[in-house]
Amino acid sequence: MGKIDIKKELRTLIEQENNLHVLEEIKTLLVKSSLDPNLREKLTSRALKAEEDIKAGKVYTREEFEKKLDSRLDL
Repeated sequence: MGKIDIKKELRTLIEQENNLHVLEEIKTLLVKSSLDPNLREKLTSRALKAEEDIKAGKVYTREEFEKKLDSRLDL
């Protein structure tokens, strides 16, 4: 099945879909897939780094974060 055939099938399926949630999810998927490749790479890299930090226990409790933030803001 070629690209044109898939696009035609998708149009037909979308036109038949009445569930707003499904349509919103399709839109979100398509918008996300069209992100600038550099931006996508940066976001993916940050997400993977965050996951590594969480696994390594490099996280703050809410109280620790609030204390650190208050200190930075001189509160």
